[in-house]
Amino acid sequence: MAQRILIPLLALFALLIAAAPAQAAFGFEAVGVEFEKQGGGIAEQAGSHPFAMTTRIDMNRILDAEDHEVPDGTLRDLSVELPPGFVGDPGAVPTCPNDLFRTVLIGGYSGCPDESAIGVIRLRLVPGGAGQVFPVFNLEPTPGTAARIGFLGLSVPVTMGVGVKQEMPNNVVSSLVNVPQTTPFYGSDLTLWGNPADPAHDAERGGCLDLGLNSPPPREDCHVDYEPRAFLTLPRNCSEPLKTTFRARSWQVEGAYAEDESPPLSGCGKLGFEAEIHSQPDTASASSPAALDFDVDIDDPGLTDPDENAQSDIKAVTVTLPPGVEINPSQAAALEACTPAQLENEKAATPFGSGCPAGSSVGTVEVETPLLQGRALKGHVFVATPYDNPFHSLLALYMTIADPEKGIGVKLAGKVAPVESGPAAGQITATFEDLPQLPFSHLRFHFRGGERSALSTPARCGTYTTTATFTPSAAPSEPFTATSDFEVTSGPGGSPCPQGDLAFGPSLQAGTAENDAGSFSPLLLRVQRHDGEQPLTRLNTLLPPGLSGRLAGIPPCPDAALAAARGRSGAAELAAPSCPQASRLGSVLAGAGVGPALTYVPGSLYLAGPYEGAPLSIAAITPAVAGPFDLGTVVVRLGVTVDPVSARIHVLGSSSEPIPTFLRGIPLQLRDLRIAADRQDFTINPTSCEPMAIGASLFGSQGALAQPSEPFQARACGRLGFRPALRLELKGSTHRRAHPRLIATLRPRPGDADIAFAQVRLPRAAFLDQGHIRTICTRVQFAAGAGNGAQCPAGSVYGRASASTPLLGYPLAGKVFLRSSDHPLPDLVAAFSGPDYQPIHFELVGRTDAVNNALRNTFESAPDVPVSSFRLELFGGRRGLIELSDSLCRQPRAHLRMRAHNGRLYREAPKVRAACKPRHPAHHSPGKGQVR
Repeated sequence: MAQRILIPLLALFALLIAAAPAQAAFGFEAVGVEFEKQGGGIAEQAGSHPFAMTTRIDMNRILDAEDHEVPDGTLRDLSVELPPGFVGDPGAVPTCPNDLFRTVLIGGYSGCPDESAIGVIRLRLVPGGAGQVFPVFNLEPTPGTAARIGFLGLSVPVTMGVGVKQEMPNNVVSSLVNVPQTTPFYGSDLTLWGNPADPAHDAERGGCLDLGLNSPPPREDCHVDYEPRAFLTLPRNCSEPLKTTFRARSWQVEGAYAEDESPPLSGCGKLGFEAEIHSQPDTASASSPAALDFDVDIDDPGLTDPDENAQSDIKAVTVTLPPGVEINPSQAAALEACTPAQLENEKAATPFGSGCPAGSSVGTVEVETPLLQGRALKGHVFVATPYDNPFHSLLALYMTIADPEKGIGVKLAGKVAPVESGPAAGQITATFEDLPQLPFSHLRFHFRGGERSALSTPARCGTYTTTATFTPSAAPSEPFTATSDFEVTSGPGGSPCPQGDLAFGPSLQAGTAENDAGSFSPLLLRVQRHDGEQPLTRLNTLLPPGLSGRLAGIPPCPDAALAAARGRSGAAELAAPSCPQASRLGSVLAGAGVGPALTYVPGSLYLAGPYEGAPLSIAAITPAVAGPFDLGTVVVRLGVTVDPVSARIHVLGSSSEPIPTFLRGIPLQLRDLRIAADRQDFTINPTSCEPMAIGASLFGSQGALAQPSEPFQARACGRLGFRPALRLELKGSTHRRAHPRLIATLRPRPGDADIAFAQVRLPRAAFLDQGHIRTICTRVQFAAGAGNGAQCPAGSVYGRASASTPLLGYPLAGKVFLRSSDHPLPDLVAAFSGPDYQPIHFELVGRTDAVNNALRNTFESAPDVPVSSFRLELFGGRRGLIELSDSLCRQPRAHLRMRAHNGRLYREAPKVRAACKPRHPAHHSPGKGQVR
């Protein structure tokens, strides 16, 4: 836009050396701007080229000591800001070289050729006079100005620089600075011609103008022979008055300000508007990082044709990119943002990076305007600081256009609004409003590409349409829409176009950092997804038997803290995490983006309480802060279940909340998810060295399921010992037909391999009294309701059990049931439960039978979990299952056989402790309904 090269109309001239006694009211007595149409009258047609424009200035005057009228103050600087939309074309007229301009010919004429004449100026240098007229020429611009005009007044060269104001509304400004204090300046009338080639101006052109110095003009025929081209163009807006602002400063440091306002122009309905757009990424591959070129082409012959009207300018434009062209998260890692203060420092001569940081640039822009003979004005596109921008929005852009040589600097702000949800989530709309009224012919907008491109292409092949809606300044209620198509013809990297649902084949890496059996080591898990695949939405993980975590001493993060985290900014969460540090289990690292370079965002894993039916949960809290963007705090909570038989840990993402695929309309494009449960002494390896696997169920956004697994095997199992200690006690009477309580207490040694199998055979004197079996819980009843025997009949309870493990900060306790079995006798099942805040359930199943007339119980499958102690108590008396057929004192030894998960065996014949007071020494056979 800075292409508005305009030609101001200032009038001013030299100043006084004469003293001005009183200087109390330096300023303007009167100012005015008039646009004249051919043949006389006011030019009112918007976008037309006036026959002439005249700017009048009269300065305040006072009486000096001798009652002579003199200017009130000595003019030093003068600037005239023309109405927004008024422009001039310095290329319409040949320029006069500076050396010729300063050459004084006979009669006081400048040496400039007549072809460079663009108007006349009438200077009032004495009070009450009509003033003296001098020709005005189009001069070669000096560095920092878009154009320059000047005249030779009384042999003194006077020049005025013409440029574009570097603040909105970027209107044309004409300036005269450091006027010499040689002649009093009462006022002036500066007239510039709308079409300098018009023969109607020949009589006042250059050497044909009568200077009134009692000598004839040097030439009688000043007709020029160059192609007519409009020099001045009126604004293309009929809704606002034409306001011209005058500012002056005296050598005495006083300032003055005045405005001239004319009624709005008319005839905007006659102005047309047409534009073409071209939008094209630099790749035809789907799901790929992409540069994007967006061009606007405008053909406006009426801007330079003196007999036609210029078409409307653009008041606003909204560009909507096709669905699937999305913001690439990869760019965030190396991205900065431009603050309003930094934008303020962007000037025409500001080096790149001295205003907005170079790291905030996401593209470039070029603008061409016919008013600068197709000269390309270049600039940059910067990311604005989120929320600290004119729109208070997450996403905004600053576009700066600068030409130090022409002194042109234009800054524009645009709001970027991606669709936040629904089928069109991620679709980008950018809107630039209140654009400066500066005509251009070509605009080239380039979003950078490369590994950290600003944008990414759609995921599927096809034709994609970009739409631009332009609001013309002349007819805001009649928007103009243009479209441009591009093709996506292959999958990522030139692969075949995807058909049907997108592919989904994520990979899994998982294991512990050190896999020594029974030792603590961080658990590491990594999921990677390829470009062009369905986004990952949910994750289930099933750990191998024995790979577990020590929860003892870890308080769960409260639900209220998790709820609070969801509503916090990422910065706030980083500064003060919502969950206590004591709840932290490890870390999360999420890599997002399209292409080979990703943006990584760290987060934390916390232990949390029951969730969605699971007895405990893990909360992944990730402050979504990347580069200058803060998308809030992402909380993904995963239920954790413990298999009631094997104690295998199952992390359930499928029944929990999904991993988001969009945040505030920005696609996450999660490609690399790294989870580390690295709390000190938290994850413990199995004591079995059998080959196992860590499995995962990964769910895609279109319903796809992938189930990769990673081999897992502990090592050095042989170094683990195995020597548990079992204590068996009978409490109560131990005489024949007595039903004592049985208490079994097992204490493994710390650091030994975990128990996999345990079998206890009681002395022959103890047998199962089937007559005391009143009720048996069915398997259906055992699993009903909350499970773990919650709905078993009360009569099916025959004892109690408890177990302690270093993995938990509390003992597990529960009832002992007789439960239906596939074997002849019912199973003995110990149902353990944790506290309400961590309601873990576990069942230990013992098969009951008789061998060699001795009662035996076998726990065939104990979990690979370290146990500090285990206590099983069977009721005695009327509810007792064990009946004595003889005094236990005669046969006090039981038989114990155990196997560890590392394969070690242990055998022992522990003594059954009892109060031995035999009353019936004779041997008796078991009664009816009893089994040995």
